[in-house]
Amino acid sequence: AITRPACEAVGMTMPTSLLTRWADGGHTIGSWLAWREPQAAEIAATSGYDYVCIDMQHGLMDLDMMSIMVANIARTESVPMVRVPWNEPGIIGRCLDAGALAIVVPMVNTAVQAAQAVSCCRYAPEGSRSYGPVVPNNRFGPGYPKAANQEITVIPMVETVESVANIDEILAVPGVDAIYIGPTDLSLSLGLDPNMDHDGGPFEEALRTVVDACHRHGVVPGIHANPLLVTKRYAQGFRMLTVGYEMFAAIGALRGDGKAARAAIADL
Repeated sequence: AITRPACEAVGMTMPTSLLTRWADGGHTIGSWLAWREPQAAEIAATSGYDYVCIDMQHGLMDLDMMSIMVANIARTESVPMVRVPWNEPGIIGRCLDAGALAIVVPMVNTAVQAAQAVSCCRYAPEGSRSYGPVVPNNRFGPGYPKAANQEITVIPMVETVESVANIDEILAVPGVDAIYIGPTDLSLSLGLDPNMDHDGGPFEEALRTVVDACHRHGVVPGIHANPLLVTKRYAQGFRMLTVGYEMFAAIGALRGDGKAARAAIADL
């Protein structure tokens, strides 16, 4: 990866890339946004997270709102990340041209699909991304086109039994920087309830398979987690851990405050 001083040398100013943060065994802690709320992106990005991911697959934002949220994140030291709806060049290109510096691609089951995801994120001759970085050029500086192929982080998702079976082939694709496990979809694929964790059995075996393969290939393993799971996942070898979700935080706080208020009145 191009380090931050090297980026500045070519006229590029940007947050420290995920690749640089992962160097020498480093880890990252991130936040994940599902609601179309630009202030949530700003709050998450100023709360100490290494990355803030805008979820366009299951989240509620459209392209316009994604662009605004990416801009709010880009003013901070958090890396603006987008999970795109699917492995498709048009939407990936739009997210990158809005200034996203990391792309999460769902449901990547084969090496061919992983290669497509990488190609969509790279300019020629390394890939097929169309040139037109109007926003990134202005936001990050004139060095963006030279640095983008090395700075943009490509993160395919492993979410099925098929992708676990093909993990070595997926990880062998040049340009795959990290693998991100979607635990609920993986659970469903294994015939389990869609939970973030399961004790033992095929779920934990699948996690071990992916982490071990990532270590062999020098690729960073990532996963959805939460504050209660983060210690377990870190001990299992995951180095990209998402723990902050604005939707869960808001729901928990609103319900908790309502119950507390009713309980306080009932005691009077």
